[in-house]
Amino acid sequence: MYPARVVSGMRPTGAMHLGHFHGALKNWIRIQNEVESLFFVADWHALTTHYDEAETIEQSTWDMVIDWLAAGIDPEKAAIFVQSRVIEHAELTLLLGMATPLGWLERVPTYKDQIEKISHKDLATFGFLGYPVMMAADVLIYRANQVPVGEDQIPHIEIMREMARRFNHMYGREKNFAEKAQEAVKKMGGKVSRQFVSLRTEFQEKGSAEALAEARALLEGAGSLSMADRERLVGWLEGTGKQILVEPQVLLTEASRLPGLDGQKMSKSYGNAISLREKPDEVNRKIRTMQTDPARVRRTDPGDPEKCPVWQFHVVYSDNDTREWVQKGCRTAGIGCIECKQPVIDAIIREQAPFHERAQQYLDNPAYVREIVAAGCDKARRLAQETMRDVRGAMGLNYDDHA
Repeated sequence: MYPARVVSGMRPTGAMHLGHFHGALKNWIRIQNEVESLFFVADWHALTTHYDEAETIEQSTWDMVIDWLAAGIDPEKAAIFVQSRVIEHAELTLLLGMATPLGWLERVPTYKDQIEKISHKDLATFGFLGYPVMMAADVLIYRANQVPVGEDQIPHIEIMREMARRFNHMYGREKNFAEKAQEAVKKMGGKVSRQFVSLRTEFQEKGSAEALAEARALLEGAGSLSMADRERLVGWLEGTGKQILVEPQVLLTEASRLPGLDGQKMSKSYGNAISLREKPDEVNRKIRTMQTDPARVRRTDPGDPEKCPVWQFHVVYSDNDTREWVQKGCRTAGIGCIECKQPVIDAIIREQAPFHERAQQYLDNPAYVREIVAAGCDKARRLAQETMRDVRGAMGLNYDDHA
């Protein structure tokens, strides 16, 4: 029964763009105000596909952090850190990998998909095949109970849960586990302990979800229990063993509906992106030259907003009145494409103005950015070390404790 915590990360493979902001960062900004949050730059993950471009990763990392801060990630509310600066990520990746079946990795949906998309590179590597193990370690090491993802990422969370479940089943069987769990129950107090035992029986014999939920609530409210006893009782309740790694839940977030300038997914590699800190004149140029409904060859030709990439920008940036104006004006040829684009241009420039303002203080003082990341790394490292002590102990690797 660990505190509510969210962990998420991004690979530093290029400048942040509006797709990143509306697809992930807006969700992070909301989440940081609701629950303990840790956000990390996944520089090791970048190497799984960009192993031959390692020289770009460091600068991309600092640029990404500045983009996060400019967008509104608050270092007073969320820990911002770099994955490779918390070496425990690598240790847990290694240990999880020892017991992860090869078939689990080969069936991850994005595995074959990415090999096909990035066909110009040799991705038949140990690192690329094993990236779901490292992704699981990134979350499990912080005992995060939620991971913010879109629907396409749900399979990754499922494999994390499977790895945590497998680990707990294999290594959560401490000596005299049942006896220790029963001693822990007594510490809850007579009436509460009897109720807990009754609910456990109902769950294990009848599979009652309601009984499981009630029993978990009793554990959360039992202030007299140590963390070790809580872990034992979670395992005893659910019929596993001592809970060492937490199975994270999906925190489903709204996916970005913002396309690239050509209608495809927005991506720097496609050359169709508007960066998070684009200069106003570049925003103006890019939107004004953006392709529209091909049926509108002449100004007098009516169009269909549903067939125009600009409309998706209106869905994100415009109010109802403006969207009605676009729908009517486009379908009747009452407005031209340049007229249609202007409200989008104005809205993006208006949205990015505070990004530029916040970013400047960090660009002027790069040492401050490094201090923020160092503090985030310290917090992440403390949490990761706590988990790894338990992991090593469960696997019989805590040699120093028995010296």
